[in-house]
Parts: sequence; structure tokens; C-alpha cells
Amino acid sequence: MIDLSTEYMGLKLKNPIIAASSGLTDSVEKVKNLEANGVGAVVLKSLFEEQIRMEIDSLGMNNMFNSYSDSENYVAYYTRQHNVSEYLRLIEDSKVAVDIPVIASVNCYSIGEWVEFAQKIEDAGADAIELNIFIMPGDTQLKSEDIEYKYFDIIQSVRKNTKLPIAVKLSSYFSGMGEILTRISNSGVKGMVLFNRFYSPDVDLDNEKIVSSRIFSLPEENAMSIRWIGMLSDKVACDMAASTGINDGYDVLKNILVGAKAVQVASTLYKNKTKHVSVMLQQMESWMQQKKYSSIKEITGKLNYSKLNSETYERAQFMKYYSSYE
Repeated sequence: MIDLSTEYMGLKLKNPIIAASSGLTDSVEKVKNLEANGVGAVVLKSLFEEQIRMEIDSLGMNNMFNSYSDSENYVAYYTRQHNVSEYLRLIEDSKVAVDIPVIASVNCYSIGEWVEFAQKIEDAGADAIELNIFIMPGDTQLKSEDIEYKYFDIIQSVRKNTKLPIAVKLSSYFSGMGEILTRISNSGVKGMVLFNRFYSPDVDLDNEKIVSSRIFSLPEENAMSIRWIGMLSDKVACDMAASTGINDGYDVLKNILVGAKAVQVASTLYKNKTKHVSVMLQQMESWMQQKKYSSIKEITGKLNYSKLNSETYERAQFMKYYSSYE
């Protein structure tokens, strides 16, 4: 019997496949379906910082009748408050309905009173909080260290308001990736998720306008996560999870081998439906049986930086891509 269990952020998972924050995790029925199909944990669809801030403003009667018309205020207030209340109910009901860990998610970019909402998430019964932080480095007047300080401010502010384990889902837009990820890992977080995938622009030539590029990730996009998890998993002070481009069970194994404790999936479940989780688990078990491994723990980090020649991860190896074609 193959033991696929793992531990991520102090949470015991029956396997390392986590359903990422998405429309697939926005209701109790969907969460139950994901558990039935075999996922090890779920990250609920993100609540946005703006939603929490709107509730705080409305409860304090700030700008309720000054900045907007009565009808605009009522609609904004009701919609935002309803979403926040529904989110807490989603946590509570999901915890009752399933046995797997339920991780709340907040999409955020600044500090403020909204961070106190972390306590409500804890009170609702969530097993952990994932902070989906992204600050687009497009301001030419904003220094890289100024952006980095914002990340640490958010993390520390949330930590003061909850005892729950915190994971940070990060982008690849850092100039000194190794240094900043190591510092974030030492900030008290229990997990880092590499990497987030955002809206990507494309150009519609016929209509001459900016449109969205493809929605779903591609397997080759996982290379970025593999590189950085492989380089840093034995150096950081928290668990690492992989995200983006994980299509099947073999992709899961690749990320575990370089040091990931878990992986997050969304695109492959949209494309192949949630039943695909069982296929992924079968692929993992088949490979491990063939290789005579009995547990995930035996292979976790087997191919990370400390186990291999450093050039494997550090060099771009550009010439090797094309030398065979010359």
C-alpha cells in the first residue's frame, strides 16, 4: 500500500494535491465533490481585501451617505457585506461537511483595518489562511524594497490578528528571488506557494484592443516553480507548495521530488473535471510502485539543490537547448 500522505503547514493531508482557490471551491457542494474525488485539501475561493474594507466602512457608517447616493450606498453596502458574511458561512459549512483541511484565502495588496478580519476567519473554523499577495511592480517611482516592505507589513499585520498558520501565495516578480523568499520564510509564515498566475494581456488585431490571453495554465509553466522550489526548499524556514502548470500525477511527483510538500491545481480540474484527481493519484501510485517507493516522504526533496550539482538549477543551460539542432 502506497502512503501518499504529507504534512503541509502543520496540516496532515492524505495526499499532496490541493484544490487551488478558484470557482471550483466557492460552495460547500463543490468542496464536498472535491473531497469525494480525492483531494488532500481545498483553498476556498479568495475573498478580496476590498470586500472586507467595504464592510468595515459600512459598519462604521463611513461615507454611507456622503460620497454616494442613497441607492448606490445601499447596493454597495449590501453586496459587499453579503459576500463577506457568505464567506464566513462557507468556511463554517465546509468544515462541517468535509474532513480534509479547509484553507481560507484573502486576495490583498495593502495593510489596514481589514487585517483584523483574520480573527473572524479563525473563529469560523478555517484550518489556515492563504494570503494571495500581489503588488504589480509597474510604478517607475516605486523601488523594489518599497514593494517588499509592503509584503512584510501585510504578513506581520495578519499574524498579529490570528494564530492560524499562514501561507503566502507569491508571484515571480522579485529581483532577488532567493533572498526575498528566504526572508519571507523567516517572517513567521508556515508556507509559500510558488507561483501565482495572473491575468495576461494579448492583442486582438482585428479589433485593435487589449484582450485576455489563454485562461488555463500549460504544463511548461511549471518549470519556474520546479526551479525555485528545487533551489530553495532545503534553505527556507517554511514549507513550499507548487502551483501553475500541474496537469497530472507525474507533474505532482516532479514537484515533490524537488522539495514541494504539496501542489495546488485548478486548470487541470477545469479541463478534465474533478474526477481527474483520482487519475492523478493512480498515476502517482503506479510510478511509486514501479520505483519501489512506499511513501511520499521517501521522495520529498530527493532532487533538491543540496542533493545535486548546483549548476543543475543555477545555469540557464541555453546552449543545450539548441546544440542538438545545429
